[in-house]
Parts: sequence; structure tokens; C-alpha cells
Amino acid sequence: DTGAFLMKNAKVKLCLQASPMSGNVLLEDCNPESDFQEWSWQGDSLMNHGTKSCLSVVGANMLQTRLCSSMGYTSWDCSDSLLSPLGSSQGYLVASRKRIVLSNVRGLKAQWQDAEDRSVCEEKAEQDMYFFAALTSTQVYEHATGAQQVLAMDREELEELLWFFRREDPSPWNYSILALSSMAMILGLVLLTINVSRNRKRKLLTYQVAQMAPQAELEAKQALMAMQQENSPAELKKQEPVPQDQRSGDVVVQWKDGTVTSLYTEMPEDAI
Repeated sequence: DTGAFLMKNAKVKLCLQASPMSGNVLLEDCNPESDFQEWSWQGDSLMNHGTKSCLSVVGANMLQTRLCSSMGYTSWDCSDSLLSPLGSSQGYLVASRKRIVLSNVRGLKAQWQDAEDRSVCEEKAEQDMYFFAALTSTQVYEHATGAQQVLAMDREELEELLWFFRREDPSPWNYSILALSSMAMILGLVLLTINVSRNRKRKLLTYQVAQMAPQAELEAKQALMAMQQENSPAELKKQEPVPQDQRSGDVVVQWKDGTVTSLYTEMPEDAI
């Protein structure tokens, strides 16, 4: 039916289960396959799907399931995951070991959730919204005869139709999102690895260039100094040929053609 859910206590993590024989309600391990642990909101009452009866307060502090059409069933006020009998000050529905009692405690023992840890109050609000939307849509969009037929349905048939259109399996969408997220994470890791590798290579190349620059500069200076030494005037003087017959005090001239002659030719004493 519409809004079928498990009623799990937030403290003991056990689910509310109706007994098909005695009508008592107990706390048992949660079993989504059990109809006796499935509940749904019928207006302000809580109906068990296994027994088709509603959760009711019997006496001062005892809870059982009774026929929803009887005069003794209880309406419940739901607020902040707390359930209390409507129009009564008997307290809140509280889990005590494996028993259900009414108490003024407001802690986790008094909070009730579904299998997905959502508040049962959210289930009630969602059920009311769907029921109101169904009635509104039938009044606005359906023909007069069709609207009369829908309004003529009893509450149980209408909720069954709403649940038929509501139950859709979100697993394919969830798996698709999970796959896309995984691919995006892998692509991000690959890009990060490539970026780190390139940065390391760039730094290594910069370091090698910085190490080679002083050595190249030193070799260039050494080559320049060697060239200067080879072309120095002292070296040129060493390379110039000295005439064999040149003596001290002679003045010699080196002509453009390379000929070296004495400027003053020494005359023999006999000529003088």
C-alpha cells in the first residue's frame, strides 16, 4: 500500500511487529519481508499490513492492534519522530527492552524511523501529500464521470493505485551515478599523475641547464684567454725572423714584401 514502511526504534534498532493471534505489539529484528512489520498511515492512525488493524492504546499503558473500523482504535500525533495519542496526555510511544509502553521520555527510545532512518512523521507528510495530489488531479483533469468513479473508491483501493504508480526501482540510476563518479575520479587521478610527472621533468631540466651554464662560461673564457695569448705582441716578436748578420746597434727595416734590410750599411774601414 501507499507509504508502507517499517517502524524502527532509533535507540534499540528493533522494529515494531504486530502479533496475528493476540494483537499485541512487540519489538523484533527488522525484516522487510514480514507483512506484520509493515505499517502505513491511514489518516492519523497507523495500520499494520499483516493484521489489517490499527495501533491502539488499551487501558492506561498497554498497546495492541484493533480493527480500524472499531471505536477503540487510536489516532496518533506525530512530531519530531515522536508518537503520542492524539488529544491525550498519556505520553509518547517508547521502546522498553522488547516491550512498547507510553512514557514521558523524549530521548532516542521515543523516536521512530523507517528502514532508511527517515522519521515516520515524514512518511505521514508524504502520504498526505500524495493523497491530496491524487484527489486534486482527479478533480481537475479527469472527466466528470471518471472523477466520480475515483472519488467513489474506498481509501484502500485509492492508496493501492497510488502505490502502483509510485514504486519505481531507482537502482539503475544509482548505479549509473556511481559508475560516472568512479570514472571521473580515475580520470582525475590520471591527469594528476601526468601533471606531477611533467613538473618533475621540467624542474630536472632547469636544474641541469643551471649546472651547465657556469661550465660553458668557464670554457669560453679559457678559449678566449688562449687566443689572446697566441696573438700577444710578445709572441709576435718571438715569431719574427731575426737576420743572421744583424749586430748590436744596427737599424733594420722590414718591408711590405717581407724583406729585412739594414738602414745603415756599415762601410769597411778601408773605404773610409
